[in-house]
Amino acid sequence: MIHLQFARFLIPLALTLIAQGFSGQFLNGGMARLPQATQVLASYGVAWGLADFLASPLSQVNQLSLVLASHHPARRQIHLFALLGGVLLASILASLALTPLGDWVIYQGHGLSAEVGESVRSALFWLVPIPILEGINRSLAGLLMRARRTQVVSYATLASIAASIAAVFALLPTPLVQAQPIRLPLLVSYTGIAVYLGVLGWGYRRWVGPGLAPAGEAPSLAYLCRFFWPLALVMAIQGLSRPLINFFVARGPEGQESLAALAVVYSLAHLPYGWVNELRSLAPAFRTEPRSLYHIRRFAAGCGLLSFAIMALAFWTPLRGFILGHMLGLDLVLAGRCQWPLFLFSFFPLAVALRAYFHGVALIQHRTRALAPSAPARIGIIWAVLMVLPQSVPGATRGVGALLSGFVLEAGVVWWGVRAGENSGEQRRSG
Repeated sequence: MIHLQFARFLIPLALTLIAQGFSGQFLNGGMARLPQATQVLASYGVAWGLADFLASPLSQVNQLSLVLASHHPARRQIHLFALLGGVLLASILASLALTPLGDWVIYQGHGLSAEVGESVRSALFWLVPIPILEGINRSLAGLLMRARRTQVVSYATLASIAASIAAVFALLPTPLVQAQPIRLPLLVSYTGIAVYLGVLGWGYRRWVGPGLAPAGEAPSLAYLCRFFWPLALVMAIQGLSRPLINFFVARGPEGQESLAALAVVYSLAHLPYGWVNELRSLAPAFRTEPRSLYHIRRFAAGCGLLSFAIMALAFWTPLRGFILGHMLGLDLVLAGRCQWPLFLFSFFPLAVALRAYFHGVALIQHRTRALAPSAPARIGIIWAVLMVLPQSVPGATRGVGALLSGFVLEAGVVWWGVRAGENSGEQRRSG
């Protein structure tokens, strides 16, 4: 029965991430049908990669709400923490769009042409509020997860996806987008974010706010920082992975074409395995259930294998050609560049399931520092693989191969860090 409870908790989150991925495919399909499609895909891929990297630490704010927001004072303190972090990261993103630092990152760093670089810079300017919105959305989502109202998170995602898809169809033929194609992904992204925030706010007022205790001792900002910084470091490094890979790929042979392939592959491959990450929320949400970790461990293994099987079916068979050619409308050359990267992505769920389980264990034990070493290990192996693999390997394949190496090593380091802490704690108690 407890596995059924896990499924009821996880399925709305899984559907949420899968639906988000489908929304991304509609957006990719829309960009593929614009004038100068390859340039638009490459420009937005670089810009969103940078914005996502800077916003990625705040994606862990939901873990703060999930674990620590037991009353309104704690909830308000977490909201304040998320807002301050969002403003700080948004200011860094603004500096990339408006200062010479952006010139170095975009032109020298990625080696982009003047035309593509200017499009990237324009997109970065309009993406400045993304970190602030990410912090607000994640804090609300964590509160709903704590109340086991994950279906509201799913409602929010489905509503935002419907709005995003409608925006793609409505905006694609307009002169506004045809004149400046980069406006399409920007307008579509903000449409989805606004609807998502509105539904989460409704869910909080309806289900969470009335149930929180009105008084209690709020955690200090210093404690929130101590709890949060390892999670933020891990997510920042995970977010840095994509810009680092883009950096190497853009400077290699046929860099623009490889960036376009990566933009397609990242969002498409995330569909069947992204939801496995949410296994980390099971341990905090079910921490009061007897023998919960034993059951979560078995459940996580099954989820990882299921996701692997789905990806093998989608990306190892002729179904891959139908998805790339007919659903996304890619030409044969760009679709061919996606073949091997998608094959490599199929192995990601196995590492993600292991990492997510031990991540959840660290959360309920308030030992988030055990996760910190995984971040430099991941970025180090990605950099090493990108340096070692020859330029003759196509850019998108080289990038995804390096990312797979990072996932595998990161999962191993998380396992080692959490288990080593458990063993040392048992030794102290026995001593």
